[in-house]
Amino acid sequence: MGLGVLYPLPWFGDVLGDILFGFGWLAALGAVALWFTAIRMMYRARTPLNPVAMPAHLLTSGPFGISRNPIYLSLATLVIGIGLITGNVWLILLAFAAGLVTSRLVIRREEKTLAGKFGKKYHDYAKRVRRWI
Repeated sequence: MGLGVLYPLPWFGDVLGDILFGFGWLAALGAVALWFTAIRMMYRARTPLNPVAMPAHLLTSGPFGISRNPIYLSLATLVIGIGLITGNVWLILLAFAAGLVTSRLVIRREEKTLAGKFGKKYHDYAKRVRRWI
């Protein structure tokens, strides 16, 4: 947010800005719904939310049937939504950068853990469901 205040980037005005504002709200609300749904599924399956803990179960349905990482997807989508709502291009750009860093530093490690614990079941799931969307 600070970059948007200190170094604002150009944003769309008039009708296009209003449309992007609406899409921002849709993205933000959808992201919150996705986040709560994924968290609730993990809680019900009694698998840890901590990304460094050993998973108890491999979740493959609900939001996990659409994305292997619905929580990370929801957080990135929320930041993009807020960027669209506020007209802050920096938030949108940084959401993509954060997604790239998350993929390289966190998701790859999590995938190795899941493959080690669930083997073929995880590999079949990974072939069927994309990492993000």
